[in-house]
Amino acid sequence: MCGIAGFLNLTQKTGPENLAAQVKMMTDAIAHRGPDDSGAWCDAEAGIALGHRRLSIIDLSPLGHQPMESRSGRYVMVFNGEIYNFPVLRTALEGKGHVFRGHSDTEVLLGALEEFGLADTLPRLNGMFAFAVWDKKERTLSLARDRVGKKPLYYGRSGDTLFFASELKAIRAHPDFTPALNREALAAYLQRAYVPGPLSIYEGIHKLPPASYITLPAQAAPTSYWDIQAIAENGQRALGTTNFENAVDELDGILDRAVARRMMSDVPLGAFLSGGIDSSLITALMQKNAAAPVRTFCIGFEEAGYNEAQDAKKIAAHLGTDHTELTVTAGEARSVIPDLPDYFDEPFADPSQIPTYCVSKLAREHVTVALSGDGGDETFAGYPRYGLAEKMTKTLFACPYMLRAPAGHMLRLAHGGTRLQRIAGALGARGRDDFYAALMSYWSRPERLLLSADHPPPFAEKSALSDFTHRMMLHDTRRYLPDDILVKVDRASMAVSLEARAPLLDYEVMEFAWTLPLEMKRDKRILKALLERYVPRPLFDRPKQGFGIPHGAWLRGPLKDWAEALLDERRLKDEGLFNPAPIRRAWADHTAGRRDWGQHLWIILMAQAWRERWL
Repeated sequence: MCGIAGFLNLTQKTGPENLAAQVKMMTDAIAHRGPDDSGAWCDAEAGIALGHRRLSIIDLSPLGHQPMESRSGRYVMVFNGEIYNFPVLRTALEGKGHVFRGHSDTEVLLGALEEFGLADTLPRLNGMFAFAVWDKKERTLSLARDRVGKKPLYYGRSGDTLFFASELKAIRAHPDFTPALNREALAAYLQRAYVPGPLSIYEGIHKLPPASYITLPAQAAPTSYWDIQAIAENGQRALGTTNFENAVDELDGILDRAVARRMMSDVPLGAFLSGGIDSSLITALMQKNAAAPVRTFCIGFEEAGYNEAQDAKKIAAHLGTDHTELTVTAGEARSVIPDLPDYFDEPFADPSQIPTYCVSKLAREHVTVALSGDGGDETFAGYPRYGLAEKMTKTLFACPYMLRAPAGHMLRLAHGGTRLQRIAGALGARGRDDFYAALMSYWSRPERLLLSADHPPPFAEKSALSDFTHRMMLHDTRRYLPDDILVKVDRASMAVSLEARAPLLDYEVMEFAWTLPLEMKRDKRILKALLERYVPRPLFDRPKQGFGIPHGAWLRGPLKDWAEALLDERRLKDEGLFNPAPIRRAWADHTAGRRDWGQHLWIILMAQAWRERWL
């Protein structure tokens, strides 16, 4: 796991000393992503500079140093991530006459580029990655990202310079970059609590979409090399006749191989264990593949309803892991909040960012790599909202008069918690996909909240999938997963220089899941059946519990002064970004206990904290 950054000056007017100094500014800004080593490669004649920060995981020797040149000298690469099938690729390339100096996946990737070219190499890779490669012969810069979007990659242009980096703070560090707020991105953030790709919070800077690559400066738009929507639609059109037990057997083999691949490491390795189905299954398969007890990590909170530590402890005891548990006080959790704008670079308001950081910090005290259970909900229909949306839309769209009548019912919903407010906002939807888009929205009309703003981009996407739950799952896989869940895990773990790996996001697991009928996946039925082969069902069969914090209650108590300062009416007016009136009304209702605006206000507060730090 590493951090990459660089730029291409299209005027080629920067001298070699300045190129090196500027790219060092960029990589210094993301030193937390790679504390073990740093490097830079520059060509003043071409105007190109590549920088790298290394977190050493595979091949700890100097032969793994980056930037790395291919054996022929044609390509120069900076790489972030892991290619899990690189030993297989290496063997195939050696059969074609390639000779390797070290044992890193980066060197194998460079060999594959020389043998196959970029477009044919990417589909051969199984891993999580983002990389930049300079082609000396063609004088082009190519950027690529893994299938699901595990590893981040931003790119864009300011003036005569093209930039790329793992995090926005690296681009901010370059003296030629002038930050300008992207108001469309801000409107989308207010609606969703994250900035959806390909937007970034800055004008002119984009997120490279998952499963895509782009060659600069010639290529205007990214090219996709893997299409999860086509995989989902084709998988559901060609459903097989496999019975449930056979499907469990097949998943057992696929996921076991995915876990084993992710246990490859030259540094200490462990797992996040929350006690839920996904993390318990990953831990069970790790222990199956390990010669010694696996290190597992869990945090608990003092507040009732936010503590899964006892469940995790029971599963750890059954599996025989070397378990570490830490109870985080409310004060310790809140102490993370001032640093969140530094960790996330963009406004980001998933409150589970705090416990994710806390468990990453705990794990990093003992290991350098941790496996997680991310991806199970999107791939195996685990979110409770899927069932809720199915039930509600069956009623709504079977009885059209329901859309007109329940004003009093909607009023009651609107005065409930955040989930009920979102349901109330979805009742006027014109169809099931619009209902789900509304259910996933917070500030549903963000343009009214901003003094000057574009409308957010469309939320719902069209799909040929006939099943509504499958369409919701596909939407989450394409949007919520890479832009919320994986952003949260990447930034929180890399803030403490910890590599996080997610076996359930192996593309072979995902492709297999899309060949199964919904009945086998709904509410993670197949994952539960597989887990029961390793863990007794009473240890894990309980209602799903989110990995969150009581931020709504904190805003009425210990965080009230902090929030009041950021939401001060005069301050909002002077800054000229937000319309103070609706924000102040929500704040007054929330503090008085008349209505739960906790998550809505958290979105505004994270935007204000980000603005205070970066603008």
